[in-house]
Amino acid sequence: MMNILLVYPQYPDTYWSLKHALRFISKKAAFPPLGLLTVSAMLPAEWNRKLVDMNVTPLASEDIRWADYVFISAMLTQKDSAAKVINECRKHQTKVVAGGPLFTQDYASYPQVDHFILNEAELTLPPFLKDIREGLPPQRVYSTSEFADMAETPIPDYSLLPMKDYITMSLQVSRGCPFACDFCEITSLLGHRVRMKPTHQVIAELDQLYRLSWRGFVLIVDDNFIGNKHEVKHNLLPAMKAWMQQHGHPFTFSIQVSINLADDDELLSLMRDTGFTYTFIGIETPEEKALKDCNKIQNNNRDLLQSVAKIQKAGLEVSAGFIVGFDSDTPSIFQRQIDFIQRSGIVSAMVGMLTAPKNTTLYNRLLSENRLVNERPGNNTDFTTNFIPMMSYDELVEGYRTVVTSIYSVKPYYQRVRHYLRGFKRTKLQRKRFELANLAAFVKSIFIIGIVKKGRAEFWKFLIWTLTRYPQMLTDAMTFAVYGYHYRKVYGIS
Repeated sequence: MMNILLVYPQYPDTYWSLKHALRFISKKAAFPPLGLLTVSAMLPAEWNRKLVDMNVTPLASEDIRWADYVFISAMLTQKDSAAKVINECRKHQTKVVAGGPLFTQDYASYPQVDHFILNEAELTLPPFLKDIREGLPPQRVYSTSEFADMAETPIPDYSLLPMKDYITMSLQVSRGCPFACDFCEITSLLGHRVRMKPTHQVIAELDQLYRLSWRGFVLIVDDNFIGNKHEVKHNLLPAMKAWMQQHGHPFTFSIQVSINLADDDELLSLMRDTGFTYTFIGIETPEEKALKDCNKIQNNNRDLLQSVAKIQKAGLEVSAGFIVGFDSDTPSIFQRQIDFIQRSGIVSAMVGMLTAPKNTTLYNRLLSENRLVNERPGNNTDFTTNFIPMMSYDELVEGYRTVVTSIYSVKPYYQRVRHYLRGFKRTKLQRKRFELANLAAFVKSIFIIGIVKKGRAEFWKFLIWTLTRYPQMLTDAMTFAVYGYHYRKVYGIS
């Protein structure tokens, strides 16, 4: 019998944390720790387990003392919090087992950790558990160069979660990406071949969420949901559509995809009819040369604005990632990014300075050019990078600041939301049910954004414009107003 404490470190205040938006809807975190939930489902059934998501609940000393092992998983942005957790465990002499992207890429930087479960846990956790069951001393590092069969992945242990504290639940359909962008670590972690769970397995996870009374948003965490487009289009989505119809459409789905989604009208229609409402796309830059240099081939030789508009008109909201700091960038890139974002109607635009994650093609090239200044990049939206750019560093930082200020200052932000609402047509299936929580969020929004904070006049203009022209989009409009408030806080825009 073992006591296992699964700990998910705290996110800093970032674009993705939605920290400043959560207060409006009385939620504590945006997304649950899906990796740890999956690991929990792989542990022996007789073991005791407890989850502490530090974005929801503080980590207590008594929890650490209770545990025989503390399992910790983290991403790069959580590295500071992860280090504090490890130090607390050492203080209480509780052994630490670490895994996930942060440790897989940089485990040598954590000499205090007792054991590492690296790469994909379906392959590296069983040998660790076997050693414990057989009374053998566990190795310090369990790793592999192989990739897991997704059919072996168990249904995540969603029952560990206080579901009411989250905006969305998460599930994973596939791993790997067929593309090879030079700044992206996904292929070094998960490979080029897209490995998918069998359709019946995905449906079983939907069943589990439904049985646990979850209703609302479900984030599909795949790095590219359409990486295996044929399987998604001809097997998975038809089954999901049928399941949704049978259960009264209890979920709305969010995904991350490549821009070539715009090339398939049938797929777009199927997604809309299944209940997909939101997608994140890596657009990166409108500059063709930069796209070619970083091997973003899926974005090359196309009208990116037209592709975005097509996806939006199909009924999917598009948010997107943008990057400044490519070697070919000149000072003109900053205004080009601003113009593209404003014209696209992409309300949530995550703009960051280029960084080079470890083990990527970009990292290896910069290492050979002696341009790396820090092996461990920070959050790409925090005005830092880990290499010497071709452009003057000060000019890059100032230009980046200009971009985020220009797109998230109150007036241009609401202009962009108006542009989006004009072109978006919500289907009957996608119409949102009004709930009491919406009313509470609406009242908080009116008070904080419409009365207390700067930009009040633009907020009221926007609200009146929505009520008079697009009253059916009021919930969306207020959601965007709250997001704008969060983004201004993150980027330090008054």
